[in-house]
Amino acid sequence: MIHEPNGVFPAVCPLDCPDTCGLLLHKENGKIVKVTGNPDHPITQGAICNKVRNMAERVYHPERVLYPLKRVGRKGEGKFERITWDEAIQEIADRYKGLIREYGSESILPYSFYANMGILSVDGMDRRFFNRLGATRLQQGICNSAGNAGWRYTMGFGGGTSPEETVKAKLIIVWGGNLVSTNMHQIALIEKARKQGAQLVVIDVHRNRTGQRADWFIPLYPGTDAALALGMMHVLFERGLVNEAFLERYTVGHAELREHVKQYTPERVAAITGVPAESIIKLAVLYGETSPAYIHIGNGLQHHDNGGMTVRTISCLPALTGQWLVPGGGAFKSNGAYGKMNATALERPDLRPNPGARTVSMNQLGDVLLTLDPPIRALYVYCSNPAVVAPDTGKVEQGLLREDLFTVVHDLFLTDTTKYADIVLPATSSFENTDLYGSYWHHYIQLQEPVIAPQGESKSNVETFKLLAAAMGFDDDAFRDTEEDMIRQALDFKHNPYLEGVTLEKLKEQRFVKLNMEPQQTWLDHLPTPSRKIELYSATMERAGLPPLPTYVPLVEGYDGERRPGKDTPYPLMFISPPNHNFLNSTFGNVEKLKALEKGPVLQIHPEDAAARGIADGDEVTVWNDRGSYDVTASVTDKMLPGTVVSQGLWWQQEDGKRTRANALTPDRIADMGGGAVFFSTVVDVKRR
Repeated sequence: MIHEPNGVFPAVCPLDCPDTCGLLLHKENGKIVKVTGNPDHPITQGAICNKVRNMAERVYHPERVLYPLKRVGRKGEGKFERITWDEAIQEIADRYKGLIREYGSESILPYSFYANMGILSVDGMDRRFFNRLGATRLQQGICNSAGNAGWRYTMGFGGGTSPEETVKAKLIIVWGGNLVSTNMHQIALIEKARKQGAQLVVIDVHRNRTGQRADWFIPLYPGTDAALALGMMHVLFERGLVNEAFLERYTVGHAELREHVKQYTPERVAAITGVPAESIIKLAVLYGETSPAYIHIGNGLQHHDNGGMTVRTISCLPALTGQWLVPGGGAFKSNGAYGKMNATALERPDLRPNPGARTVSMNQLGDVLLTLDPPIRALYVYCSNPAVVAPDTGKVEQGLLREDLFTVVHDLFLTDTTKYADIVLPATSSFENTDLYGSYWHHYIQLQEPVIAPQGESKSNVETFKLLAAAMGFDDDAFRDTEEDMIRQALDFKHNPYLEGVTLEKLKEQRFVKLNMEPQQTWLDHLPTPSRKIELYSATMERAGLPPLPTYVPLVEGYDGERRPGKDTPYPLMFISPPNHNFLNSTFGNVEKLKALEKGPVLQIHPEDAAARGIADGDEVTVWNDRGSYDVTASVTDKMLPGTVVSQGLWWQQEDGKRTRANALTPDRIADMGGGAVFFSTVVDVKRR
């Protein structure tokens, strides 16, 4: 494909999105001129979002980094000079060797996430290199780890209802997710179900694009979702709307849960959540009496101090009504475990000379760079932009400004993070690489082969870490593996029966291959929980010092209907910063067409809160707390309950001097489970600028 100048070629969307769309790249004279959806993909069926439709503008962006660079100005100034790849690799290797001699290998820290979801790009040669190096480990808990941990405590396995089944549902509850912007093909399936008579209920703190589509939108205070689920359980048990036979056969702890939820009366839960008691009863009865009933758990509600427990609590609901046995019923948090690959073969932890090496949280990068002892003295950033996406970015910036911190960033652009680098390495786009893609929503594995040549002198993660390994003198066979070798190793995983029949040869022939979903038919009979059943009561949680039964735990930072801020509270508003429609985290934040569609950072504020501060629609305002400040335009709206303000999207720092990093406000505390981030457990105040 790479050598053919004209034609239409298959590709995969690399973004951190559940849909993992099949794409078609249209080439003329060796250049991608259009990106469309692949109509042959069984799930995405040719439809793609506006972000990806503009992917070619990102690939050929005039600001793309095309050559290795070395800093010549002050850190953060963004002044660099061009150097060769040989010079860059040699400088990095020499610095690493010196740091290892003087301070040990744990003075070096990799920082990455899933800006490119290719398995080889972020879970392959990079892991091998840093394992062999003996670097400090990074706990990647910034996105879904709290909710995944909560789900596993209940279900044991990171899988749920298949997307195709959801069209059979008669009731669909989207809980804490803006699927119109973040999972558009699930919305397409929901609309098919609605045409067949299904009802869509959306529960969220913000009437976003998905909430606006709902048959019934239920707003609530941030971080109170577990209380609402417990109120539903109270009604389900009280009114005899539970499936006793299912509870007896497939669960443990149902007797204890039945007694436990008596305290969560609709009246008490109404006081906590802001949802009227009659609505709580109506929702519970609707859920208990409708079948199939499907709950889609979004990403946002886990980004709280109590995020793991929230997902753990909601995940118990299908067991109460037996919906797991009904085609189209059940629930979804992530289906990533169905496509779990051979991580040991990919990452090669056996290469590590120090298996007891320390681990740090990516959510606390500022603290890690400023206070960790012994200190981090070298940072290698790839597939992430922590100066924008990490919590408490003011603290992160202070850490990145350290003159004694040797920082390498491998990226396509001079991002906010790259401006603090000592060495910048040009990265390939996903359309210039060979890579393997799974999905954490649908059940297809996909292969990407290069469609265009690397732009400028850009190199993939696989190639770059091979070069670094050679410069460090690592002669292990692991660093001689090709991309095809690594794909075969990833797919060779006898412990996952769902991978049976998925091979590189099939992928080359078909481009996307469905997992073997036959084991899903009997999964309830062999759940990997300690009891082999759905654990409504979890002894494992109890041993970990967590409540063993689903429980509402108030936020560390924040309010609910029972715990409202007093008149002297310095920061009386809850601040939520979910994704906008045209960016994906900070990706596309420099694409002018998409920036123009978003128009700039906006703060949605309730009319009551705006009036109390003398703020009118369109006013320039500052949002602030003890961590930092954020300059935005006010949009006065009643899309959320009073006391909550919402700003969608993560913006790069603008040239006009405005402070445009929403995460300057967010805390770097760790959630209750899984090492997760707590972006949405943030309190602020707002004033006119």
